[in-house]
Amino acid sequence: MVKLNKIYTRTGDDGTTGLVDGSRRAKNDARMQAIGEVDEANSAIGLAAIATPEAISVGLRRIQNDLFDLGADLATPGEDFTPSEMVLRVVQAQVDTLEHAIDALNANLPPLTSFILPGGSEAAARVHLARAISRRAERAAVTLAAVEPVNPAALAYLNRLSDYLFVLARALNGGSDPLWVPGGSR
Repeated sequence: MVKLNKIYTRTGDDGTTGLVDGSRRAKNDARMQAIGEVDEANSAIGLAAIATPEAISVGLRRIQNDLFDLGADLATPGEDFTPSEMVLRVVQAQVDTLEHAIDALNANLPPLTSFILPGGSEAAARVHLARAISRRAERAAVTLAAVEPVNPAALAYLNRLSDYLFVLARALNGGSDPLWVPGGSR
């Protein structure tokens, strides 16, 4: 259990922040960028959860918890991605849970006949915004992975998360998605 008595430490006043292993990184470092983007995605999912039915918001809160796990994973540099009592890592079971949720939601939706516009109901629009931010978090994690080792399960989780949010938005719109009409405004 995390216990925070004091929120400010002043240790970041020099433009650095601490990682789980005790090392410090510049706040604009690729690792810190990825962690920040995951945090933003988590916040957007929290906003989306407010507008969804309870059964869906419970699932979104589970995802928020997973994203804290993912942030801790990213904050733990190294090449060993084995979880332990002291090292939190995203695991394949978390990715599998998202895949099962995608399949369950998608089973009740009509096939896509066009690209869809991000919108529809308020709940779906919030989920689409969270999806777009999740994609940005994924891009930041992939950028990090180009220069440092990143847990492959964390990358898979971010990829699957945006897929889940896309299908969830469709479900929230009842399959009546606003469709893109190519050149429709010319």
